[in-house]
Amino acid sequence: MVAVREPVLHTVPLIELRPTQITVGMREVQAKQKSWQQQAPKKRAEFLGRHMIPVIRGPKDRLYVLDHHHLSLALHNEGVENVLVSAVVDLRTLSKDEFWVYLDNRAWVHPYDASGRRRDFEDIPGKISGLKDDPFRSVAGELRRIGGFAKDITPFSEFLWADFLRRRMKRGQIEKDFTGALERTLILAKSEDARYLPGWCGPNPP
Repeated sequence: MVAVREPVLHTVPLIELRPTQITVGMREVQAKQKSWQQQAPKKRAEFLGRHMIPVIRGPKDRLYVLDHHHLSLALHNEGVENVLVSAVVDLRTLSKDEFWVYLDNRAWVHPYDASGRRRDFEDIPGKISGLKDDPFRSVAGELRRIGGFAKDITPFSEFLWADFLRRRMKRGQIEKDFTGALERTLILAKSEDARYLPGWCGPNPP
């Protein structure tokens, strides 16, 4: 197994890509859709060339999305049929069970549902279109954009923030008043309770 990031120079149907997580933040997906809609048609091919989807080659030569789930779903919703992918690692020789255990130990899979509960690997949707909405992932993404925490290389860092917020807020608060909920999350993000989270940038008193 050679971990080489080697671009696949031919297009791959989006419908063939398989997620490695159960949820996304649909507000973030919608924002990416809006950005796509605002691009001039002649610029879209260039955009796709700059945003190759990193994938893992798995059993039965299936392609599993390692990152850019939100972008992949946004492009699918906008009717984009093909994308360029970048193969990160080849795990085609593994059995199905070995494959998921390997991904789990590398933090390359996030089998948690919209309630923050860990599920079986079989519950991960087989298509990008099967990804579910987690409002807390949406608010965590927006929280990072307004400076609530810094971008971090920790895998699934925004899901860790989503889980932190989930334990301190009601889902209905986000669904009824997203802006108001975001203001509350900014206060929570700067608190000492959030100090353990990746990208925390709260005050450091002497």
